[in-house]
Amino acid sequence: MDAREFFDKLWQDYTCLTPQAEIIYRAFCERNGSVRNDHVAFRTFDISPVNLESLEPLLWGLGYKRHRQYQFKQKKLSAWGYIHDDAKLPLVFFSELLVEQLSEPAQTIIQRLVGNVDEQQLKTPAVFWSGRLWPALSWQEYQLLLQESEYAAWLAALGFHANHFTIAVHHLAVDNSIEKAISVVKDCQYPLNEAGGEIKGEPADFLVQASTLADQVLMPFADGDEHQISTCYYEFAQRYREEGGQYYAGFVAANADKIFESTNRFQRQGRL
Repeated sequence: MDAREFFDKLWQDYTCLTPQAEIIYRAFCERNGSVRNDHVAFRTFDISPVNLESLEPLLWGLGYKRHRQYQFKQKKLSAWGYIHDDAKLPLVFFSELLVEQLSEPAQTIIQRLVGNVDEQQLKTPAVFWSGRLWPALSWQEYQLLLQESEYAAWLAALGFHANHFTIAVHHLAVDNSIEKAISVVKDCQYPLNEAGGEIKGEPADFLVQASTLADQVLMPFADGDEHQISTCYYEFAQRYREEGGQYYAGFVAANADKIFESTNRFQRQGRL
C-alpha cells in the first residue's frame, strides 16, 4: 500500500464516522476548485502493542519520518509530528495517552481492553481505520474514563480511526485565510470548537487553526445501553512561511491542546 492509497482508505472510514466532513469538503471544493489535506491525527495508548513506538514503523513504511516531539502535561499525552519527502502529502500528528498517570481503576480498564488486542491486526497500515480492537466497555466504565480523560474515553469506545483531517487553508484559491474558512463552515451550519476562541494561535507562531465540534453517533455499550458519543471532527489550518520561504511544517502545542477539545461532548451539550 502506498501513501496515497492509505489516505484514500482513511478518508472513506473517516467520513463514515464524520458526515459533516464530506459536506464541508464539497463546499470548499465548489468555492476553491481543489482542497489539500494539511494533516491527519491519530490517538493511541502508550501500552504495547498499540503504543506509538510499536505503530509508527507503519508510517515509516509509507515514507514518513519523525519531525518534532510534543508534550501535553495537563492532558497526560505525548506526541510526534511526522513529515514526508513528498510535500503534497499531508503531515501526520500521532499522540498517545500516558496511561500510568491515570488512576488505578482507569488503568485497569485500559489494560484489560488492550490485553484483548490480536497483534496480527497491527501488521499493516489498515490498523489505522480498524476501529475498536477490543470488546465494548460498559457505560459505567466509559463514564469513569471520561471523568479523568476525555481522550481515554474516546479511544476506548471508538478505537483506531483518523481523529481528524485538516483543510490546508493556505493552499486554497479563494478562502485562503482562517477567517474566510470558518465563515464557510458557519454557512454550512456546523458549530465550531470555541475552546480558547474560535481561532487558535497567532501568525507569529506560523500556524493558526480552527475546528468543528465532533459529530455524534449512537454507540452500544457492553451492558446493553446505547448512548450518544463524539466521533471525529474537521480542522482548518493556515500555515505561514518561515524565513527560508518554506511553510512551517510543525505543530503548536498550545493550539493542539485546544483542538483536542473538539471531541469534548460537553462543549456541544452546552449549546443545546
